[in-house]
Amino acid sequence: MRTTKSYPVAPGQPVITRSHAVWREGMRFGAGSGQRTHAIDGNSDTAPSPVETLLSAIGTCSGSDLVDFLEKRRTPLTRLEVDVVATRRTEQPRRVMKLDITFTVEGPAIEREQAERAIRLSFENYCTVAAALAGDIELNSVLVLNGTRHEPVPHPMFSATFPEGQ
Repeated sequence: MRTTKSYPVAPGQPVITRSHAVWREGMRFGAGSGQRTHAIDGNSDTAPSPVETLLSAIGTCSGSDLVDFLEKRRTPLTRLEVDVVATRRTEQPRRVMKLDITFTVEGPAIEREQAERAIRLSFENYCTVAAALAGDIELNSVLVLNGTRHEPVPHPMFSATFPEGQ
């Protein structure tokens, strides 16, 4: 049986992940799991909004994949920043239509091809947050490696490449 950080997982069984939100006042909530909570503010006054939290989630999910991939290749990072910009519909619901994600990566032994492959694999195979979003969202990544900005690369979202019914 494999395990996630907090839940045992039987082979072939779905992974159950939980979050709990508690309304504090106004549009402010505390959300998370157990003692690991953070503030979310529907008005974006005192904490990130729910949508900003979603953008942070996709940035840190794909960033974690990038770190993991490069560490396994023995090409560690010295710096990683992920900037996520969402274009949303003007009318309700103002769902995300397009994501532009810039990965600013530094590391003396990292090659462009490695970093681009790690980003591609994250969006097409590994990033749970990207997989949870609708497949019709346009996604482009930009790699800034050791100060050199490269051209945007379009990516199919995981949900667009995942077999039907799974």
